[in-house]
Amino acid sequence: MLEKLKNEVCKANLLLVKEGLVVRTWGNASGVDRARGLMVIKPSGVPYERLRPQQMVIVELGTGRVVSGTLRPSSDAPTHRLLYEAYRGIGGIAHTHSMHATAWAQARRAIPPLGTTHADYFPGPVPCTRALRPEEIAGEYEANTGRVIIECLGAADPPEAAGVLVASHAPFTWGKDVHDAVEHAVILEHIARLAAETLALAPSSPPIDAALLTRHFTRKHGPGATYGQQKREKR
Repeated sequence: MLEKLKNEVCKANLLLVKEGLVVRTWGNASGVDRARGLMVIKPSGVPYERLRPQQMVIVELGTGRVVSGTLRPSSDAPTHRLLYEAYRGIGGIAHTHSMHATAWAQARRAIPPLGTTHADYFPGPVPCTRALRPEEIAGEYEANTGRVIIECLGAADPPEAAGVLVASHAPFTWGKDVHDAVEHAVILEHIARLAAETLALAPSSPPIDAALLTRHFTRKHGPGATYGQQKREKR
């Protein structure tokens, strides 16, 4: 069942390790099958060196019920599930505790757009959610994490930004599929480090000019994108 998606999700989780974004088992990635209303996600607490496609867990989007797999899904599965339900334009999600992006999350600070590297992928600051309230932590913690992300991002589907920082926690990223979500996790970590290094050198560095930010973002995103090679029509 969903063997192709299981393989893709397993590879994406292993890529998080290869890219240096995951320590121990602190991270996860998932993919979704919209037609069947199912999500495939990494099992909870399984060391990456032992991870195999057949260990991926299939979860029903509407209920959170495990429909295939003998292992428990990642503890962050409710967060992934709520994001998929809120944003149908998302096809894959990645969550890490990568060093620099997590430092910004722990500082409860959005990452400011200081240069064109940032602007190539984010149309403004990388947002940071509000802190969860005590009753949200004591209740459905992982689901409430998803809810504060949705509260932070708003209703646009898919969100214009490809990632978010959860206050005092860590980053989540997403994309058209699970590989795209991992790619955005790599990019977010690089942007987070660039911002920290820039502000260490010049603490009063201003944000990038709005016109330059828009120009760089729209070169790669949206209907007027010009970056890369256009697909030729088949004749």
